Amino acid sequence: MTSADLKTKKILIVDDEADVTDLVAYNLRAKGCTVETLNDPTSSIGVARSFLPDLVILDVMMPDLSGVQICKMLRADPRLKTVPIIFLTAKAEEHDRVQGLEIGADDYICKPFSIKELTLRIQSILRRAAAGITTTAASAPAGPSSATRHQVGGIRLDVERHAVTVHDRPVELTATEFKLLRLLMERRGRVQTREHLLLNVWNYETEIETRTVDTHIRRLREKLGAEADWIETIRGVGYRLAERRAATTTPAA
Repeated sequence: MTSADLKTKKILIVDDEADVTDLVAYNLRAKGCTVETLNDPTSSIGVARSFLPDLVILDVMMPDLSGVQICKMLRADPRLKTVPIIFLTAKAEEHDRVQGLEIGADDYICKPFSIKELTLRIQSILRRAAAGITTTAASAPAGPSSATRHQVGGIRLDVERHAVTVHDRPVELTATEFKLLRLLMERRGRVQTREHLLLNVWNYETEIETRTVDTHIRRLREKLGAEADWIETIRGVGYRLAERRAATTTPAA
């Protein structure tokens, strides 16, 4: 995604510090984005519902309503639950970053921050979100196809419908989780390193916290429920989708 592609994007920035919202808005508008800023977090959900942003940037520590609470409300709203969220905050401890990712944020950037890095992260996330909802209907033949539908055990993934079911029950995945599962299914049996996943799922070409991958894998496993053990951890390397499920052994009589 280039700067030109940002011209069609709407971004909502929620931070109780006007200096921060003004700085970020100025730079994003210079790239052509349509930007809405809020210094009062209590009005964020109402504005998000009317503005329908392509991405939300949230501070965490705000009066009356924290970024964590706003994130949870966005994820609970049917029209906003898949909108990418970036936390932009002074809370820099690892457990804060992990919590932010676990409740549904797509990225976590600590203050003080580089506006250039923030812009690049925004571009990467929007590119990832677009890839997650892009279908192959134009190039794929009608009907089931190995390129557009995948099944492993009770897990079914339909690329064209952007849908996942487990034992025929729909599973709600974020765009990132969907892309992660799709990549693992398409490369079933092959180990995917954390670095490879960061490049192909997150579109990051520089080293970032590998805990990002681990946290998303954990969330994906939780959503897959009884089928979660198809995703294997290769210690010190990464993850893979098993070629066959491990058999349960019965003790000899």
